[in-house]
Amino acid sequence: MESGAFTLALVLALSTCVTPAERKCQLSGLWRNEQDSLMEISALADDGGFQGEYLTRVTLAGGCTHVSPLRGAQHQPSEAAWPTFAFTVWWDTFSNATTVFAGQCFVDASGREMLSTMWLLREAVGSLEEDWKATRVGRNVFTRKRIPKGKILHSLSPSCEDAALPVL
Repeated sequence: MESGAFTLALVLALSTCVTPAERKCQLSGLWRNEQDSLMEISALADDGGFQGEYLTRVTLAGGCTHVSPLRGAQHQPSEAAWPTFAFTVWWDTFSNATTVFAGQCFVDASGREMLSTMWLLREAVGSLEEDWKATRVGRNVFTRKRIPKGKILHSLSPSCEDAALPVL
């Protein structure tokens, strides 16, 4: 009996000693970046596809923002503990621009999940001569926000009458 108790204690101890490299990163949920923008990603489909919503706190022209749709795909979590992914956000309700994000999901030593991304923002221009100024490049790091499940971005969207947003 003593041997069985020892074995059980050993199994329990080993099961809680998971290194960060063994922790899997999950994209679904609510995320915030260093510019205070929020995105909510739905559960992944069997093929790795996902959709969600993005609420930016940054605008091209300083106008009011609205929740915008996003669509993307990631490598399946079973393929990699820290999967790569990409998604596109259409700013169709307040801007004539599209942003494409590519990144990887990481888990640090304390168990905090982070999305490290690079992005390209393409703004519509009036002519080929203006094409040189149509694309911007940047980097964002998103961290998971722990809140109750469900779509919350619409309730967090600022009122257009009193929204004072930073200009990109």
